[in-house]
Amino acid sequence: MTSSEKFTSMLEAIGLFVAIVGLIVLVASRFGGRRGDRVVAGVFLLPTVVLVLVGLVYPALRTIYYSFYDAAGSHYAGLDNYKTIFTSSDQITVLRNTVLWVVITPFVATAIGLLYAILVDKAKVEALAKAFIFLPMAISFVGASIIWKFIYEYRPDQPGVKQIGLLNQVLVWLGGSPHQWLINSPWNSLFLVVVMIWIQAGFAMTVLSAAIKAIPEDIVEAARLDGVKAWGMFRFVTVPSIRPALIVVLTTIGIGTLKVFDIVRTMTGGQFDTSVVANEFYAQSFRSNNQGLGAALAVLLFLLVVPIVLYNVRQLRRSETR
Repeated sequence: MTSSEKFTSMLEAIGLFVAIVGLIVLVASRFGGRRGDRVVAGVFLLPTVVLVLVGLVYPALRTIYYSFYDAAGSHYAGLDNYKTIFTSSDQITVLRNTVLWVVITPFVATAIGLLYAILVDKAKVEALAKAFIFLPMAISFVGASIIWKFIYEYRPDQPGVKQIGLLNQVLVWLGGSPHQWLINSPWNSLFLVVVMIWIQAGFAMTVLSAAIKAIPEDIVEAARLDGVKAWGMFRFVTVPSIRPALIVVLTTIGIGTLKVFDIVRTMTGGQFDTSVVANEFYAQSFRSNNQGLGAALAVLLFLLVVPIVLYNVRQLRRSETR
């Protein structure tokens, strides 16, 4: 397709979008009153419902359907794909890595963000200090992965060979030997987790800092008058007051961690026993052409995310009713 054809296609898409919006506005403008309000709301909601059905519901149902078929998607395989996920040694390693990511990343990133938010709260350089830890959030996962891949870079420990990886160069300065950080399992997965924590700590700090500043001053002053020390203030005032924000941060980072793909794909490609569910779904579907197993992994990922989302929604509703 030439550049002129691409430009024409873009103009046609824009024209179609404008026409649809114009038609919606035209239809909605012809109704009035309370009954008309319902019609107008339905007219505006209809495109959204259609897009959700076409872009979300239909692909989800199709994925579930193909998860019960073989690699080519032509023969019914029952629960064989799901059995493979929980019995194959390679897939068990994938599940182990995913659990490792989900257990470590949300709690460590949230703890770092909370500690940092408390330490810099009301400091003279608070804005600058927060900017430094929030900066990784402005970097894409791929960009952050490339940065950390250079940090972990390894060169053979030979005369005349200089280390370009920051971590290995520090080891050499301290008299040690360079190490291949991304090769040895399961430690290599932990080094990948560090990248996710580095990115998400800024998000945790931002949300929790706002929650801390929203704590009523009278509660803080009452606690101080009662002689509550720093640890008691943190345990009995700060944490209970920001509990809804803590839950939001933990669950949000947890969902993002379950779906992590970019970091693993960029830094190791899933090799050396570092693959996780999202990366394995991609590898099976698009590299190994195993549509059945890839669909089963996608369904598994969906089932893992849904309980966290439901818990988050339940906690938000509970906090709103208080």
